Amino acid sequence: MKNQSVTFARLSLLIISHSVCLAVGFAAGIYLLPILTAPDAPSASVLEDSRQTQRFQGEFTKDRKDSDRVHWGDGQFSVNKDSISFSGNIAPGPDYKLYLSPRFIETEADFNQHKTEMIRVGDIKTFDNFIIPLPSTIDPTQYNTVIIWCEAFGQFITSGQYQP
Repeated sequence: MKNQSVTFARLSLLIISHSVCLAVGFAAGIYLLPILTAPDAPSASVLEDSRQTQRFQGEFTKDRKDSDRVHWGDGQFSVNKDSISFSGNIAPGPDYKLYLSPRFIETEADFNQHKTEMIRVGDIKTFDNFIIPLPSTIDPTQYNTVIIWCEAFGQFITSGQYQP
């Protein structure tokens, strides 16, 4: 009987340890895969060229209400007639989207409440510097805030206001 309880205890320990390793590996994969598959970020000179025609500028900061240690952005962005460019860093993650909003948003609850008023501009594939084309159908003067949102997990990353 003692052998059966020792075998059961070992089997239970193996199942638990392997489950923990699987969960950690899965979480690491979700975090690292976007980093490993990200395209090259635009160079400083390309970003500078984009800034030459900027109509608006703003800033992403780490101190937004719903930003935290793993969901944040830090740097300067500019909006011109055909693109939104960003120089700085964003916490890596999957399925990031760039939105324009007619009102300042800095929480997940506000984003969800006002999402119907916003327009999705495009996908963010890099985590340090990006340029997202702005479709000609979008007039940035009708909005005042740029938002980065993780669509896969419904997570607020950061935002920045570019006009009052």
